[in-house]
This record gives sequence, structure tokens and C-alpha cells, in this order.
Amino acid sequence: MSNADKIALLTDSTADLTPAMREGKPIYVVPLKIVCADGEYSDGVDIFARDVYERLHRGELPQTSLPDGGSISDTLDRIKADGYEKVLAVMLSSGLSGTYNMVRLQAESRKDLEIAVFDSKSGSLGMGSMVLQLWEEIQAGVGWDELVGRKAPRLIANTFPFFSVDTLEYLSKGGRIGKVTALAGTLLSIKPLITFAEDGQLQSVAKVRGRHQVQNKLLELMTQHLRPGVRYNVCIAHGGAQSELAQLAARVKERFPQPEHFWQGEMDATLSVYIGDGVLGGCIQLLED
Repeated sequence: MSNADKIALLTDSTADLTPAMREGKPIYVVPLKIVCADGEYSDGVDIFARDVYERLHRGELPQTSLPDGGSISDTLDRIKADGYEKVLAVMLSSGLSGTYNMVRLQAESRKDLEIAVFDSKSGSLGMGSMVLQLWEEIQAGVGWDELVGRKAPRLIANTFPFFSVDTLEYLSKGGRIGKVTALAGTLLSIKPLITFAEDGQLQSVAKVRGRHQVQNKLLELMTQHLRPGVRYNVCIAHGGAQSELAQLAARVKERFPQPEHFWQGEMDATLSVYIGDGVLGGCIQLLED
């Protein structure tokens, strides 16, 4: 296993990387905060997506908050103590959160580590797949300058996530509606499909009628980015739609039979505050040589 430049990877809890996905890898995660009626919690530590769904269904509307500066500083201290000299950080889209800027400012003040911070302009496994693929590149012997100058920017540009939302209510109430078109057609069971715009805000890309059409459209949107001869990764995630994820996984394997990696995950608590449950997501990531 090559890591001659002693590089650690840093991300936040919205990358949806489970402990199993991170096991054996120098991937460090800073949790975002969720403010609830009964106190403040740390995403992925003492609050999870299912807890958020329960609160939303009771009529509570939690709020999200940036990681506290201390947890970022402590994580960088731990990276240094663990023997790493460089940190490649990939953070939640700046169009949704100030986390990227907060980490960037902390990184600038560190003299003991060389740190490059990237705005993923993505979230969930779209961002998580960037981190996992960067670890693949490090293991393959790609050096720091190449990672920072070429690999990370290209991964960000060539990762295409899409997800459905069951209702736009929480995006609207939470102020993260971005470029998502508010639909009067909720009574007609119109389900919007959303991606990230170039500026990192959320943007509608399609709409379908009924949940049964969501998977078809996800597959169609992912397929549009396939290029002959170009290697790719795929990933899928769900938010409160476990049984549908299994069905989607079978269809993704059929449609995309030769990925380098096929990652599956579950949405985090932070993003669940804004999109609710009943969510399916799919992502294709092109790998340029």
C-alpha cells in the first residue's frame, strides 16, 4: 500500500461514508451539527437520519449548523499525531453550507500540515465517492502535486449525482431550495429529481409522476454521462427507502455492468433535515486516465 507522501483525507459527515467504508483508510470525518428542540447533536455520532425522520414526522423542523471550530482543529491535530504530513480535504458543497470555507480558513492557519481544501460542489455519496476514489489514487502511487493539481479537480468535475425527493416541503422551509423549481403538482404525486448546479446549489433536472418512475429516471440520467472506453464508478444511496435501494442496486448492476467500484450507502442526518425520507440517489463518476 503506497502512501509515500503521508497523505490523510478529510471530509465531513455529509459524505455518508460508513465506518466499514472508511476502515483501514486514513479518512477523517468532521461531523456537522443538528440543532433540535431538545439540544444540539453531532451528525453520525449521536443523531442519524432515522432520528431526523421521526422528528420531521412529528412536526419538528431541526436546523443544521456548521461543525464547531474545535472539532476541526482537534481532527487536524489527530491527523498530525497519527503521522500524516499532508491533508486532502473534500467538503460539502459551498452552495449548501459554510463548512468548506470554515475548513479552508482553519487550514490556512496551520503551519504543521500541508492542506489542500476542495469544494465538492456535491454531497452524500457523490462527495463520498470522491474521497474513496482519491484513496484509490494514493494507493496507486499518485503523488501530492498530481492529486491536488489534477486528480481532485477532475474528479469533482466528473462526478454526477442525482437524487429524488418525496416532498419539497423541507427544502423550502430550510431555505435550501436553491434552483429547485417549486412544484404546485404535489397532489399529482410529481417527484422532482435534483442534482447540484455548477455553483453548488441544488437544481431540478427532471420530474416524474409517481415513485415507480423515479428509478427509471435515475438510471436514464446516470446513463447520459457514460462515455465509451472511459472507466467509471457508480454509487447509490437511500434516505428511508431501504427496500427500494435493493431493487435499484439490481437495476444499476444490469445497466452498469463493469464499474471499477460500486458503492452503496445511506443518507446522513444533515441532508435528511432538508430532503426528508423516501429518497433515492444515484451517481456516476468518470475516471480519466
